[in-house]
Amino acid sequence: MEPKVSIIVPVYNAEKSLACCVDSILNQEFRDFELILMDDGSRDRSGEICDGYARADARVVVVHKENTGVSDTRNQAIARARGTFLQFVDSDDWLTADATKLMVRAAEETGCDLVIADFYRVVGEMVSRKGDIDTDQVIGREAFVGFMMENPADYYYGVLWNKLYRRSLVEAHGIRMDAKISWCEDFLFNLEYVRYATTFYALRTPVYYYVKTKGSLVNQKISLSRTVEMKLAMFECYNDFFKHVLDEEAYERKRLQVYHFLVDAAKDGFVFPATIPGTQKLGEERSQALQEVISEDGIIVERYRDRKLIERYLESVALKYDMTMAELSLLLYRKDAGQALARKDLANLMNLSRGDLRLALQRLTTREMMDIIELPKKRSEPRKIRLELLPAADAVLQDIAAAERDYEQAKFRGFTEDEIRQFTAIERRVQENEKQVLQK
Repeated sequence: MEPKVSIIVPVYNAEKSLACCVDSILNQEFRDFELILMDDGSRDRSGEICDGYARADARVVVVHKENTGVSDTRNQAIARARGTFLQFVDSDDWLTADATKLMVRAAEETGCDLVIADFYRVVGEMVSRKGDIDTDQVIGREAFVGFMMENPADYYYGVLWNKLYRRSLVEAHGIRMDAKISWCEDFLFNLEYVRYATTFYALRTPVYYYVKTKGSLVNQKISLSRTVEMKLAMFECYNDFFKHVLDEEAYERKRLQVYHFLVDAAKDGFVFPATIPGTQKLGEERSQALQEVISEDGIIVERYRDRKLIERYLESVALKYDMTMAELSLLLYRKDAGQALARKDLANLMNLSRGDLRLALQRLTTREMMDIIELPKKRSEPRKIRLELLPAADAVLQDIAAAERDYEQAKFRGFTEDEIRQFTAIERRVQENEKQVLQK
C-alpha cells in the first residue's frame, strides 16, 4: 500500500542535527508516511546515522549518493517518492508533533493543491513565530499571488519546508528543482508549482522549526559573473511567472510590486531581519508536560496527564485563532450546555482567577463569539450569568471538535472497539459515583 505522504530530507554532513530532525518526523502523530533520507555524499557520520534509523523503522528509506547538491538530491528523491503528498524537511530543522497531520487534514478536507503554514524561527535559545496570511482560509490562485506580491522576498512563500504539495501535480507537469542554480532555487520550484495549482490553503498554526540561516551568495564563494547570471535568470522567471498567472491589465497594476521583488533580490533578499517582535525563549512557544512526573502513578498525576493530553490537541486551535486555553475552555463549557453560574463559581470551575476569567470573557465578547446574559438576581444567591455562543464561534468549535477526536484517538490507541465500549461503560459508572458523592 502506498504511503499518504513522502517526507524528503536531503542530508549533507548533518550529524549534529540529524537525530533531532529525524526523531521529530518519526514521532509525528500522523503515521502514514515514508521518510526518504538522501545522503548527499556526507563525509561525517550522517550516512551511518541514516542507516541506523532505516534498520529501526520500516518507513525509513535511505539513499546514499555522490555529492551533487541539494537541488539534484531533492529531484532524485521526488523521482523515488510514492506518496500522495510531498513534504520537505531540512536536516538542520525539526517539526512539531502535529505538523504532517494538520497539513494533510487541511489538504484532504479542502481539496487544495498546496498547504502553506506558519513556522517558528529559531536563533540560539530564542524562537519567534513567522507567517504572513492572517486567517486560515482557502485561497484561489490570483488571490494567493496577490499575497505573494505584497511580501515578495518573504521566506514564507519562498521555501519548500512549510508547505505540502500534491505529487500528482508535480509529476504531471515535470516540476523539478533547477540544479544549475544555488540561490532561490526553492522559490523557483514554488513559482512553477503555483502556475499549475488552482487552490491554496493557509494554515496559521506553526508546524516547523527553522534553524539554519541560509548563506547569502556572498558567502557561497560564487564568482561575481555567476551571481549576476543567476539573479538575471531569477528576475526573468519571476517576471514571466506573473505575466503567466495575471492578465495584462492586472499585471500592469502589479508591475511595481514585481519590481520591488527584483530590488529585494538584488540586495540578496530572502533573509530574516535581525530581530523579530514576539521573540521568546525556545521551549516556551508551546506548553510542555512535566517530564519528571509524567510516568508516575497517583490520582493527581493521572488528572494532570489527562489535562495535558487534551491541551496538546487544543493548542493547535489556540495558535490558529490566537486564543488562550481559558477562552477555549469557556467555549467548550458552553458547547457542552454549561449551566448558569455566578462568576466566582465559573472561575472555580475553569480553575481560573477572577481576573483571568474576566479577560477571557472580554476577549470572547469582543470577537463576537460569545454573549454574556446577566440573569435576574435571586435574594439569597449571587447574580448568575449564562453564556451564549454566537455564529462567529462556529469555525472554532469545529476545530475544537477535531481536537477532541484527536484526543480520543490518542487516549484509546491500540484499543479494540469492544475494549473501548467496556471502558466507556465503566467510566460512566465511575462518573455516576462521583456525582452521587458530590451532590448536596
